[in-house]
Amino acid sequence: MTREKTKMSPLLAKVREKALSYPDTTEEFPWGDRVAKVKGKVFIFMGQATEGAFSCSLKLPRSHAIALELPFAEPTGYGLGKSGWVTFRGPELQRAPLPMLEEWLEESFRAVAPASVLKKLDAGTKAPEKKAAPKKARTARKR
Repeated sequence: MTREKTKMSPLLAKVREKALSYPDTTEEFPWGDRVAKVKGKVFIFMGQATEGAFSCSLKLPRSHAIALELPFAEPTGYGLGKSGWVTFRGPELQRAPLPMLEEWLEESFRAVAPASVLKKLDAGTKAPEKKAAPKKARTARKR
């Protein structure tokens, strides 16, 4: 059975759904792994180790030190850990709060996405800005 066809854990399914909701995102399967990319750059590696368990790796330039304090976190291999990538795995990951993973997913997306894509993301999440009232034209004073 291929990686594309394996049954996903419920938590992985939610993380995957959130990852693919970002603008200009695609899902690919290089090296036998499931990844989400933005404009061709990976922002999350998702692995399904065994039925019900999964792992993921995220680029966390701001919060990698905090993330590495968790018992199910370690620096990502292949030298990526030096660049702020953190891998989460193990049974404890299944009990990780989804909002925390979603926050880190967004941090990873923002670390990798080009500015043009971040503009799209921010335009969709912020309230529309109020337009400033037009300035009145100055009239010349009579002297």
